[in-house]
Amino acid sequence: MIYIVDDDASVRTNLARLMRSADLPAQTYASAEEFLAGADTLQPGCLLLDITLPGASGLQLQAELNRRRVKLPVIVVTARDEAETRDLARRLGAHYFFRKPVDAQALIDAIQWVLDPEAQHAAETQHQQ
Repeated sequence: MIYIVDDDASVRTNLARLMRSADLPAQTYASAEEFLAGADTLQPGCLLLDITLPGASGLQLQAELNRRRVKLPVIVVTARDEAETRDLARRLGAHYFFRKPVDAQALIDAIQWVLDPEAQHAAETQHQQ
């Protein structure tokens, strides 16, 4: 399942449409709080996360997921592109950081990579060597 958390309805719609075109099921949320309300029933998948949200920010959501020990790969898709924001998102565990507007194929490739444990293992092995 691809979880999309973005406060912009058109972005949520476009990302969900893109996921469907790649045969990836998607659920959308307008805020961190809305997403967390259903966090107990999450399926394996990936989180596409905006940084700027009403209420808790995307970075605060990442921190809360870490606190709850929710193992869900995070891909940040945001209009914010400050080095400090990217660094903090990565320290909190984000696998990728994309600036809007995002290249559709690059995003699909990133999602497929984080969902493929064999690709991750091969990359880790190569990095260790």
